[in-house]
Amino acid sequence: MKHMDHSIYAAELFCKGYNCAQAIAVAFSDVTGLTPEYSAGMASSFGGGLGRLREVCGAVSGMALVAGILYGYETPDPARQKEHYERIQELAGQFRHQVGSIVCRDILKNPPTDPTPSPRTAEYYSQRPCARMVFIAAQVLDAYIAAHPIK
Repeated sequence: MKHMDHSIYAAELFCKGYNCAQAIAVAFSDVTGLTPEYSAGMASSFGGGLGRLREVCGAVSGMALVAGILYGYETPDPARQKEHYERIQELAGQFRHQVGSIVCRDILKNPPTDPTPSPRTAEYYSQRPCARMVFIAAQVLDAYIAAHPIK
């Protein structure tokens, strides 16, 4: 996969039924070195703003998850924690700047939090901005990776 295809691929994955966080994690599995299956399982809890609680957008959580795999710290180290948290705040801030919020319920205009997933129908996809959110999160992450090559 070419570097700039992540945003399109992530949106396609969402439209194939993956949740927003899974779409990001799976789209970047070529960069993380994780299998798509492992990536999907690892990100499965973050869809719908954390299990459909409508908290932080799953696309943002997926972006943070991938950033943690690529740039995160492995042992307690306050300096590395600060550096990584600054990175995550920068990524989330870029997403917020483009979308207006990083909170699922704000983006979706306060939808229900019932844990039952909505059926993925043509109407669902036409009414939800989630494929666009996934696309934007992948673009933000691609730009960050391009500017901060993985060592």
